Amino acid sequence: MFKPFPLTLPHSSQMSIFKNWFSREKKEELDQGLSKTKSSFMDKITKAIAGRSQVDTEVLDEIEAALITSDIGLETAVKIIDRLEARVAREKYTRDEEVYRFLREEIAALLTENRTEDLPDFLVPEGLHPYVIMVVGVNGVGKTTTIGKLAFQFQQRGHKVLLGAADTFRAAAVDQLRIWSERTGSGFYAKGMNTDPAAVAYESVAHAIKENYDVVIIDTAGRLHTKINLMNELGKIRRSIDKALPGAPHDVILVLDATTGQNAIEQCKQFSAATEVQSLALTKLDGTAKGGVALGISDQFRIPIKYIGLGEGMHQLLVFNKQAFVESLFSQ
Repeated sequence: MFKPFPLTLPHSSQMSIFKNWFSREKKEELDQGLSKTKSSFMDKITKAIAGRSQVDTEVLDEIEAALITSDIGLETAVKIIDRLEARVAREKYTRDEEVYRFLREEIAALLTENRTEDLPDFLVPEGLHPYVIMVVGVNGVGKTTTIGKLAFQFQQRGHKVLLGAADTFRAAAVDQLRIWSERTGSGFYAKGMNTDPAAVAYESVAHAIKENYDVVIIDTAGRLHTKINLMNELGKIRRSIDKALPGAPHDVILVLDATTGQNAIEQCKQFSAATEVQSLALTKLDGTAKGGVALGISDQFRIPIKYIGLGEGMHQLLVFNKQAFVESLFSQ
């Protein structure tokens, strides 16, 4: 049976800061972008702990409720609370700052278990030329904007980038991607509206090989249609890319809108069933208090978070750093 332990008042000055490769500017951008999520999350956690003399079942229940209402999700919240309860029992005496530390460490551990790695900025793996990325996600989540931001970041690092317009169901999608290619100085490949998306994807990769591009980013249709249609379409696109370059795509990125909270989990379920999603890009984190959904999605689907969007500017896409993210979330 769980036995409660004494709890003292918080001392924010004693909170540790993880060392990471983020520059000060990136850390400040992350802190600002997570400000709404952090304010909501920390307010709920602090209310659960403040004024309590011990960590008991009631405190744990309130912390669990705080996690759930921060859109972390029930399954992940229960997992975190179980780990927190075990640590409190094992270490016998817990002050409030230790509760914060336990939460930080267990959340960071979950991200590690879900294969989220702290990678160098916009890494292009050696031996993959061209490096082919396939981007999926529903309309309105910021998919095309994320593609543009990725192109910008890769271009900034000296890579030659090609954008392939395989979302052929909307004329606006092709036009939007063309605009982003012009903004970023990237190459562009399209065959217009109502053409075969798989053919566009195949020819984009073939063109990239011929013209010696370093990175190819393939856009895909954002409509869910039905699950069967989605599976068939994305599967066909993947097979076409693999025919053009065996082993590609090297990354399939699912773009999710953080402001949709738990709806993003349903989208992840749909796309994970349709294709092998290899990483996540979470957009609009700066505009929501629901950033905790990043933790729930990564944990539930065992998919690493790779990129986070913190604004509309081309530069406002960061490679996800779990230590920086968790530390920013818990900073006071």
